[in-house]
Amino acid sequence: MSGLRTWADRVTLAVLVLDAVLLAVLELFFLPSYLGSVQFPVTVAVAVVTNPMLVSLAARFSTGGLAAAAPLVAWFATVFVLGTLGPGGDMLLPAEDWRSYLLIGGGTLPAAAMLGIVRGRHSYPG
Repeated sequence: MSGLRTWADRVTLAVLVLDAVLLAVLELFFLPSYLGSVQFPVTVAVAVVTNPMLVSLAARFSTGGLAAAAPLVAWFATVFVLGTLGPGGDMLLPAEDWRSYLLIGGGTLPAAAMLGIVRGRHSYPG
């Protein structure tokens, strides 16, 4: 990953990627939560807040801006692989469930917007 300044930047980016993977696992496991008898996917709100934050933090440790995409890519890959292949053959991300689409959209769209913002800052230093 070019653009990382020191070994501490690389370690910090690795920790941020690990955070993204752990958040994806927790968000998938708690996606079918209920509040009483109502479906309440609170983990979507967690993804909407944390994924852009991880992208923004990753951008601080990179000069090129591409390393900022690492947490988003790790989160999406974890959700896709674990959600479709699941532990023991269970499908944690069923295609017919609205919460699945909400998690994918809520986790990727705000983070992709933040990635565009940080990439724009790296393109036009001011």
